[in-house]
Amino acid sequence: MSDDGQHGLSIIAFVGSVFSPYYALARRVQGGVADPENFCALNVALYGKGAKRWTMTERGRQHIQRSAHHYTIGPSSLHWNGQELTIDIDEINVPWPKRVRGRVTVRPEGLCRFVTALDNDGRHRWGPIAPCSRVQVEMDNPHLSWRGHAYIDSNEGDEPVEKAFWDWDWARAEMANGDTSVVYDVRPKKGPGRVVAQRFSPDGSYTPFEAPARYALPSTAWRIKRAMCSERDVAPELLSTLEDTPFYARSLLKTRLLGEDLTAVHESLDVPRVASWPVRLMLPWKMPRRVW
Repeated sequence: MSDDGQHGLSIIAFVGSVFSPYYALARRVQGGVADPENFCALNVALYGKGAKRWTMTERGRQHIQRSAHHYTIGPSSLHWNGQELTIDIDEINVPWPKRVRGRVTVRPEGLCRFVTALDNDGRHRWGPIAPCSRVQVEMDNPHLSWRGHAYIDSNEGDEPVEKAFWDWDWARAEMANGDTSVVYDVRPKKGPGRVVAQRFSPDGSYTPFEAPARYALPSTAWRIKRAMCSERDVAPELLSTLEDTPFYARSLLKTRLLGEDLTAVHESLDVPRVASWPVRLMLPWKMPRRVW
């Protein structure tokens, strides 16, 4: 999010796109196993007045290159030099074709080694790589420039996401002293629900805290259920819905955690919706695949 609160940006670099209908079809045809490097994408979502964009063009192995410090996906790339992550974006907005081009530079204040399982079998893991960071956004198309607070994390799994989960809510918020609080509220298919609540400091250290009571938020236009925790019997307040899809929602909300009133970036995922055939038939309109 920008420091003035007027702009937002989400970037997800996929190796084996968890939402890909093409990846799901390949696994079905090939007996449950397919090469994840053949289903890669750079998802870019820009928010702000006059600057909303969405890209997620999927590409196969012939269009990518990967190493420990560099990841090329078609004309876009990510590069880590030991101090900062540079993301060069050259994509096309969907469904209405518009160029999305620019550079995003993320400078971590410290790196974090926290990793935890999200399911009860340990087959799906989440770890914030740099939960306290600064971002510089310089876009040519659309033309905009801003700086703000940023966050980098990683998710990985040993099986398709629909095998392990019903749904989850995730939220992160910047604290007054520069720390970042994160709540991951997960409903696995096996065993009890899991709530991971951690406070991360700029030096990479982290401290668990007990997540307060969970409150239901208004459902989205696609009827995606949302929920968030908050202290002192003060229900969270939904500020805006940034992304509203048949299976996923990204929102801004106000809540109270660790004695502070915070503005949080919040995400909700309905996993059975992801795996449903109606949704998978709709997804190519938002997630085209480059085959040449």
